[in-house]
Amino acid sequence: MIKRALWQGLLAGTAGGVVMTLGEKVEQAITGRPNSHVPARVLQRLTGLPERPGPQPLAVNWGMHYGQAALLGVLRSVMAQAGLRGPVASAKFAVVRLTNDQILENATGVGAPPQTWPRKEIAVDLLHRAVYAFATGAVADALAARGGPGPGQRHAAARPGHHAHVGPLPRRHAYGA
Repeated sequence: MIKRALWQGLLAGTAGGVVMTLGEKVEQAITGRPNSHVPARVLQRLTGLPERPGPQPLAVNWGMHYGQAALLGVLRSVMAQAGLRGPVASAKFAVVRLTNDQILENATGVGAPPQTWPRKEIAVDLLHRAVYAFATGAVADALAARGGPGPGQRHAAARPGHHAHVGPLPRRHAYGA
């Protein structure tokens, strides 16, 4: 499962990053918002690369932007492999994406906590991270579905609902054997 989750997640996360970027470009064309150089600045701080004022190198910006998207896609793929699929799983994953961004931005001193931002900036950030999460989820779910239901889905099929007296499936049934 982990091998599948790795390659499928890298693919799903990259696809989600592309969809998010396209959405950002459409939004920027409408709102006039400039490009963000936060990803590059975070990567520079994390790796010790030299920092400079003003616009950052596109390769550094995209390296962090797409690298982070791809790596987080692996987590969403693990969710899908386990049977956590669909819009609810993608909504949960959106929170993970937002949390990851905030940890990296705040820990490096590149960003500030969202509660200090103007409401419009929070809304734009939430929108773009949700687009990423749902696009990544759609790809991860589709790839995982090719392998059949995940262990959680098999458990749910045995007895729908949450019941305290229902134990785990036998190992051989949980993994589709």
